[in-house]
Amino acid sequence: METNDETLALAAAGGDATAFGVLVRRHYDRLFGLCYRLLGTRTEAEDLTQDICAALPSKLAQFRGESKFTTWLYRVAVNAAHDRRRKQSTHAKAATGWGGWEIGRQADNQEEREKQQWLSEALNALSPELRDTVALILGQEQTHAQAGEILGVSEGTIAWRMSEVKKHLRAYHQKEGYP
Repeated sequence: METNDETLALAAAGGDATAFGVLVRRHYDRLFGLCYRLLGTRTEAEDLTQDICAALPSKLAQFRGESKFTTWLYRVAVNAAHDRRRKQSTHAKAATGWGGWEIGRQADNQEEREKQQWLSEALNALSPELRDTVALILGQEQTHAQAGEILGVSEGTIAWRMSEVKKHLRAYHQKEGYP
């Protein structure tokens, strides 16, 4: 019989390396998928997923088993993505003050971004709150109630956000000249 995630998480929080390994193997791909949807690039998602896994042993001390492990883990990922976006925003604002030299240096050092499909471009244009919501609802197949719990908002707010996502996608579709 397979041990459930909550039991493994509590064991891993107590220092059980085997339980920790099982959790990481079990959830790494879905965690990466969520990070990709939250950040929009493979490189950033890989970095964030690895950062989360590296920090997970100490973070597990905060897991109390009051919610599903995946709910708790997705909340950790959403918070980590928010922190990364804030950091990137701060760096971008700081770089503005350096003028053309800094902008040129950043352009030279920036990795070539992967080409993204139309939907990926449209989702990246969403606000962080809407992107987080759609990543959980569509990407991770969470219910509105589960997404609300992860994001700390009501189920009604999640429904409203998904309605806003649909409006945005329709407008983006028309803007791009599609029938």
